[in-house]
Amino acid sequence: MNIEANQITTIFLAVALLVIGGLLVDRVNVLRKFCIPAPVVGGLLFAIVVTILKGTGLVEVTLDTSLQSLFMVTFFTTVGLGASFKLIKLGGKLLVIYWLACGFLALMQNAIGISLATVLGIDPLLGIMAGAVSMEGGHGAATAFGGTVEDLGVNSALSIGLAAATFGLVAGGLVGGPTVKRLITKHNLTPSEQEDGTGPAVEEKTAVDVNSHTFIVQILLITLCMALGTYLGELFSAQTGFVLPGYVGAMFVAVIVRNIIDQTNKNMIDMKSINLIGDVTLGIFLSMALMSIKLWEIADLALPILIIVAAQVVFIVLFGTFVLFRLLGKDYDAAVMVGGFTGHGLGATPNAMANMAAITQKFGPSTKAYLIVPIVGAFLIDVFAMPIIITSINLFQ
Repeated sequence: MNIEANQITTIFLAVALLVIGGLLVDRVNVLRKFCIPAPVVGGLLFAIVVTILKGTGLVEVTLDTSLQSLFMVTFFTTVGLGASFKLIKLGGKLLVIYWLACGFLALMQNAIGISLATVLGIDPLLGIMAGAVSMEGGHGAATAFGGTVEDLGVNSALSIGLAAATFGLVAGGLVGGPTVKRLITKHNLTPSEQEDGTGPAVEEKTAVDVNSHTFIVQILLITLCMALGTYLGELFSAQTGFVLPGYVGAMFVAVIVRNIIDQTNKNMIDMKSINLIGDVTLGIFLSMALMSIKLWEIADLALPILIIVAAQVVFIVLFGTFVLFRLLGKDYDAAVMVGGFTGHGLGATPNAMANMAAITQKFGPSTKAYLIVPIVGAFLIDVFAMPIIITSINLFQ
């Protein structure tokens, strides 16, 4: 029997799985400990059930995920609108060093992925999917670029990217804390600030209540950037022959729009509304992506992908311990930032925050780390990662 879900039913399923995933994360300690996202939990459970039903010959489920790209472009646009260059000034020299290190990591992750894919006899584009796309990019970038790579004729690229992102997410939670603890113990490090909050002050904008007018203005800005960005992507691809997905164009247009508005009418953008829209659209498009994974297509590639991800884990631990820690000053703040770097370098920003929270709760606060890591991990990282990923894909297509 074949069950076909239309657009509306597919969106309902995605939202339902997002809610179910959230309930499971709240109740299952291991999921909460490793900061596994709710859409990953709910979506993967659905994918497993569908695989079992198909394997037993009982039911084959077909989903209409044509609206997934809309949610995806919306999310990346909200990321761009959060990229205020004024935040860079708050982080100073350490932020720039950390940011450059993230760019270098993206380059090396692709190099590792492509090299090992060639050695293991699989398509280099699948190596890229298990490189910066799924490691620094996480499930969001894996979903976005997976469709692009599949359009180039590489089957299962999306499923491989999401599987690698899941492996990386768990690994980032496992190795981040022990790596930082070793640095703190070995170098006898202590916090430079007290529990009462002394240390660098971070200026925070007073939150305003979200109302219909404020919300619709944010939607206006988001849809403007989406429209201009998708046209920019098409124009760039037509003129250069390079693949530039529309969501990347939308994100970079949003960065430009944000910083123009900062100079003209800084009260126009309400990040509370932007972040709300971003969280909702990210959850739905990830849930939709995970629930549509065809697990039976990636079984033969499970071992090569695990080998590539294991190599990524070893590299980031060595780089963070012996290079980044020294570049950031070899102090307590540097050690905590290495934990954040490991978290979002293998998974996502929430992973980074979880790693840092575990360390600071035990050893003491680090205002610098909590300022720099979220700013870079949330959006600045894409300024380097996106061009590196796009160039790599175009070189090996």
